Amino acid sequence: MHDLEGRDIFIRRHIGPGPEDQAKMLKALGVDSLDALIGTVVPPAIRREGAMALDRPLTEAEVLDELRGLADRNRRMISLIGQGYHGTVTPPVIQRCVLENPAWYTAYTPYQPEISQGRLEALINFQTLVTDLTGLDIANASLLDEGTAAAEAMTLCHRQAKAKSDRFFVSRHCHPQTIAVVEARAEPLGIEIVVGDEASDLDAGAVFGALFQYPGTDGEVRDPRAAIAALHEAGALAVIACDLLALTLLEAPGALGADVAVGSAQRFGVPMFFGGPHAAFFATRDAFKRSMPGRLVGVSVDADGRPAYRLALQAREQHIRREKATSNICTAQVLLAVIAGFYAVYHGPEGLSRIARRTHARAATLAAGLAQAGETVPTQRFFDTIAVDAGPRARQIIEAARASGINLRDMGVGRIGIATDETTSPETVEAVWAAFGHALRYRDVAREAGEALPQDLARAGAILTHPVFHLYRSETEMMRYVRRLADKDIALDRAMIPLGSCTMKLNAAAEMLPVTWGGFANVHPFAPLDQAEGYLELIARLEDWLAEITGYDAVSLQPNSGAQGEYAGLLAIRGYHAANGQGHRDVCLIPSSAHGTNPASAQLAGMRVVVVACDENGNVDVADLKAKVDQNRANLAALMVTYPSTHGVFEEQIREICALIHDAGGQVYLDGANLNAQLGLAAPGHYGADVSHLNLHKTFCIPHGGGGPGVGPIGVRAHLAPYLPGHPALADAPERHRRTGPAVSAAPFGSAGILSISYAFIRLMGARGLTDASRVAILSANYIAHRLKDAFPVLYAGRGGFVAHECILDTRVAKDRAGVTVDDIAKRLIDFGFHAPTMSWPVPGTLMIEPTESEPLAELDRFCDAMIAIAGEVAEIEAGRIAHADSALAHAPHTAETLLAPDWKRAYPRHRGAFPAGKAGVEGKYWPPVARIDNAYGDRNLVCTCPPLSAYEEGLGAAAE
Repeated sequence: MHDLEGRDIFIRRHIGPGPEDQAKMLKALGVDSLDALIGTVVPPAIRREGAMALDRPLTEAEVLDELRGLADRNRRMISLIGQGYHGTVTPPVIQRCVLENPAWYTAYTPYQPEISQGRLEALINFQTLVTDLTGLDIANASLLDEGTAAAEAMTLCHRQAKAKSDRFFVSRHCHPQTIAVVEARAEPLGIEIVVGDEASDLDAGAVFGALFQYPGTDGEVRDPRAAIAALHEAGALAVIACDLLALTLLEAPGALGADVAVGSAQRFGVPMFFGGPHAAFFATRDAFKRSMPGRLVGVSVDADGRPAYRLALQAREQHIRREKATSNICTAQVLLAVIAGFYAVYHGPEGLSRIARRTHARAATLAAGLAQAGETVPTQRFFDTIAVDAGPRARQIIEAARASGINLRDMGVGRIGIATDETTSPETVEAVWAAFGHALRYRDVAREAGEALPQDLARAGAILTHPVFHLYRSETEMMRYVRRLADKDIALDRAMIPLGSCTMKLNAAAEMLPVTWGGFANVHPFAPLDQAEGYLELIARLEDWLAEITGYDAVSLQPNSGAQGEYAGLLAIRGYHAANGQGHRDVCLIPSSAHGTNPASAQLAGMRVVVVACDENGNVDVADLKAKVDQNRANLAALMVTYPSTHGVFEEQIREICALIHDAGGQVYLDGANLNAQLGLAAPGHYGADVSHLNLHKTFCIPHGGGGPGVGPIGVRAHLAPYLPGHPALADAPERHRRTGPAVSAAPFGSAGILSISYAFIRLMGARGLTDASRVAILSANYIAHRLKDAFPVLYAGRGGFVAHECILDTRVAKDRAGVTVDDIAKRLIDFGFHAPTMSWPVPGTLMIEPTESEPLAELDRFCDAMIAIAGEVAEIEAGRIAHADSALAHAPHTAETLLAPDWKRAYPRHRGAFPAGKAGVEGKYWPPVARIDNAYGDRNLVCTCPPLSAYEEGLGAAAE
């Protein structure tokens, strides 16, 4: 009994409301038991029969022991494989204060900029780093990985190039995984990829653009200027995939004529993580800024004229343009971009250049020693990577190196690739020589080695001149800078984040601990798989558990975001139809309420979107669905549907909906964003869906990281399993890991480095714990809906008047009655110490709330009290006691600087602005660093790199001029 109680401890700590609190909540709802509530809310037609077949839950200590065992089965090797992934040293101050700090990893995407100034400043640092080193005008706040960034660059070129062609040239010197992802993205869009040598195979007049690698995957630094000039002469555009560390010494892509530069910031302090998560970068010319994919942080002004950061321009553009969107990317790799930016801030330009020169010196000495010993080294102009032609000895040499604990790259046809990095020691270089059969001393060879950097491509001029890259050299200064930025934000470690559809639940410390263990963090994604047995076992178990939870037959963990999961799922459907001789099926039906990435993903998968209406209750209009199915029966590929619905309701007719699509020969893609309402209660694979993506950064406890990382694996029924994402690196993998579908991510298993989080969550909760999590998530949502229904009407409800795991409050009544906007309510919540719920989606002018199972009753009540108090302020305006323009709602949020100003002339007292909750809001008060931000100003006066310090003294407008 004691042992069983010990195994329940984590479940009780993960689920916020305890038994007594649950009883109070049920009493408020007028329901006898939690079973009765779930029996009413979840339609009987979809209820799961029997419990999930998962192992019993473990204690935190047991799970950590189990994960240590898996980590220990990954062999700790020195990886000189390169190919876009390198050893790096995460400065301990950054590892401890950022990567392992919940103030940074539990934050949400910075849609509410007033409470996100810290991470937005950190992202501006990253953007400044990228624009400076690439020599281009503008950079985004990161993308998912280098392969995805290259694919996005290709589609930008297709839209923007004057050349009217559907051909895109890709240099054979690009990394193989990048070529694979670009080819996969091109095929559904009707783009032909031409892979060849730019020196002999590039016909500039026949393509709309070209992608070059600088330095190449073989290490050679090729001069792309002549090829780029020819492309521009023909009206085509040029993309350079580059290495940020190399760019501290090599000429910037912008100076070489590139229109776009992409790459990975992994080696700036982010562990290899068996492939991810890592922050890719994307930089381009100012003329293309409105076509740039992903997030862009800009600088605007707040209500008091102070500089303030915000997301700018195309943020969430897929919600606006939907099937006309140019990208389905709805997030970034924020946490990893923040780490890379801090790495540059901490080292500064001198430190980065020093690391780069040391890395190059190791490679140059390595090459000189091999050449001195009679080996053939074709790489002549290089930064950190060389190729060696060893002929039939290649396999023997690679095995000898491996026996000494070093991985080299087998490039085929007797060629070996060797890449140095900041962790490479002289002893490692000597061990490589020994693997080739040569006994050389590093010191002796280095004395005569010289440089191999091409002097005609040497970097000219200073880099990273902004003061931020020169201020924080000591650990004391860096620690305080990181803390100062974190204190500006509201993350989950400070308060509930009640975002609908985004499932901001507890990211338990025990789940997070293994991420930075060396056995998980320092594994190269292309290491021989017998060195990654622990990872493969973890991945296999997690795939099996997710299949059991969802009712599907197979799972792929490769997609590294929810949008990538959507795309991968649609590609699987596309592949299935093509294999059945029905490649003409290209119509995708999507309800009007769908998340904007749904139609964007469908468009990128080569499908035509047909919108299906929703009825007055927010459900799919089945009559309209039947009509659209009949109209498109011959070409119907799929239906994309979110369940529970985007409106927070379990639709009663989901089985009928699935049957309609199947009868017409289509497939059902069920968006898994709302899976947190179904764990143990229902399984999409059981009630008719064919494929779903699962947000591990929602339901399965991977933290949102301020807007990334994410993981969006897909589960499929057996007939779609052959079309799951494949990868060229898995050709010799165990059978269960070999898939034939196109690669959607650069690494074989996507963001493998954070899969241990979801593994630990499932292991800690077991079948009963997961089921209880969904049950309490539904209870908490209904409790909030009940408490707030008199303040703001609940827009949609299902059986018995109940909602599912989230609810939509109709705050439009405040606008109608008192002129109070949803923005006013969101900003006033900041004064109460809350991040706002999801705003104006899926219904404009409303708030969508999802409390999750993790928030305790006291926090649910604190949020409800805040919303009720805001409703009271709306009532005061409606009654004429204060004008809207003079109210605290219109002026929110209130900064300490504003409240302490000597000339307070507002129509309400200072204490009401500062402490709207009265004495209850004094302890732990959050002070927003800026007042309400002027979004329009920021788009009209775009500044997307670190503003000069004068901007803070004179106002941004003066600095921008």
